[in-house]
Amino acid sequence: MKDEKIKRIYVWQLPVRFYHWLNFLAIITLIITGYLIGSPLAIQSSSEASFSYWFGTIRFLHFSAAFVFFFNFLFRIYWGFVGNKYADWRNFIPTRKEQFKEILDVLKVDILQVKVKPLRSIGHNALAGLTYFLTFLAFLFQSVTGFGMYSAMSDSFLPKLFAWIVPLMGGDFAVRQWHHIMMWFFIIFAIVHVYLVFYHDYVEGRGVTSSMVGGWKFIEKED
Repeated sequence: MKDEKIKRIYVWQLPVRFYHWLNFLAIITLIITGYLIGSPLAIQSSSEASFSYWFGTIRFLHFSAAFVFFFNFLFRIYWGFVGNKYADWRNFIPTRKEQFKEILDVLKVDILQVKVKPLRSIGHNALAGLTYFLTFLAFLFQSVTGFGMYSAMSDSFLPKLFAWIVPLMGGDFAVRQWHHIMMWFFIIFAIVHVYLVFYHDYVEGRGVTSSMVGGWKFIEKED
């Protein structure tokens, strides 16, 4: 494409980009610390045990990141109602015929690779939007199960709201297992997400990768 046939569109507003990167940092912190909580390292030291508080630090980082993750998630829900059309919550739940058609087109590009024609979507394509909606449900699940377990050791108001989750799901062990399994969902999602971002950047050539930094995408001018 020639430069004169391309125009620049401001797609991702600053709050969306801020949410994205804060969410990235929170999830990375939660995954690493969560894994260590589930499978603690046997660190041996000749110093007095009270001088070594590394596991307590791991737990503190996990709980702190959980609060950041939760409130950042609530903010994104709010921005889905007040942000621009690319951040609108309706982009995440397919209800129109053209959205379902686009889902099939994206599958042909991403999975079957029988179609290489660039997609016309400027913001999230319909399949990406649906996938993010499913991740929002996973966010909610991790939040309520995490706060449910935390409620037994915290006097804070927020965790106590989810104290009913543990008995509902069959006890602390069952909740921990489900919480741990869902962690692997986020790991797999992150791998696929990064791959597809770079892949669509290559196929479409619209600045998908850089758009979450500067907010701008580049599309063809209509004749």
